[in-house]
Amino acid sequence: MPDWATIDQHIGEATGQPFATRDARAVGGGCINSAYVLSDGKRGFFIKLNHAARLAMFKAEAEGLNDILHSRSIRAPAPLCHGVAANEAYLVLEHLPLGGQGSAERLGRELAQMHRCQHERFGWRRDNTIGATPQINTEETDWVRFWQQHRLGHQLRLAAEKGGHLGAPAEQLLARTGDFFGDDQPRPSLLHGDLWSGNHAYTEDGQPVIFDPAVYYGDRETDLAMTELFGGFPPTFYAAYEEAWPLDPGYATRKTLYNLYHILNHFNLFGGGYLEQARHMIAQLLSEVR
Repeated sequence: MPDWATIDQHIGEATGQPFATRDARAVGGGCINSAYVLSDGKRGFFIKLNHAARLAMFKAEAEGLNDILHSRSIRAPAPLCHGVAANEAYLVLEHLPLGGQGSAERLGRELAQMHRCQHERFGWRRDNTIGATPQINTEETDWVRFWQQHRLGHQLRLAAEKGGHLGAPAEQLLARTGDFFGDDQPRPSLLHGDLWSGNHAYTEDGQPVIFDPAVYYGDRETDLAMTELFGGFPPTFYAAYEEAWPLDPGYATRKTLYNLYHILNHFNLFGGGYLEQARHMIAQLLSEVR
């Protein structure tokens, strides 16, 4: 049983108002964390729990959510506090009642607005996680080098450690990553970093919300690419984004390069057929540059 008393005390300190849990309702927290909605009968908070060793993951998530909120573009749950109680790390977030019907067009426009929040370097001020996998955010001024070293190269090394050797084709793709870009590099945009369909929803009054981020500064196309990977978003979302900030024609090819990172990560997390999917994606990409 989680140590609600310690968490209650931290909530009270963070809000300046005493809080005592009367109801702790378990909710779907994905495959990484357990999650609850706590209520004292008047106020509610969303809580994520994991092993105490995962506290750094929650600290990074809180910082990422704050960066999204500071962009003043799209709604995200505000982080309240985090810590360790009874050998469990916890993250307390604003509880946003979700499940409403919202506008995909508004989601597209607000995501484009968030992407206009930019930085001078690619990466982020600290490493974080993509799922449960460490995500390396060492800052770079060159996007191709960043993607080679800290995204594809990192996941390929992890895959090899798990027996997922992709051999010479993967090495060739790494060496030729720059061939997928023209003379102009992308600007480092604020990214959600893990924007599949399960990491967005709408409040009861229809406001778009994004959550569970893996924030860093990178090519905005990477967020768009992942929205197409697992289920996709409605066509009106893409049309609204394009109207707000058109994509370069090269995106049609680069999205496979960007989604390869996530497929490799899924192999590293779950195994199974993701390695063969990665193999096919590498072959497809190499066929574009031969």
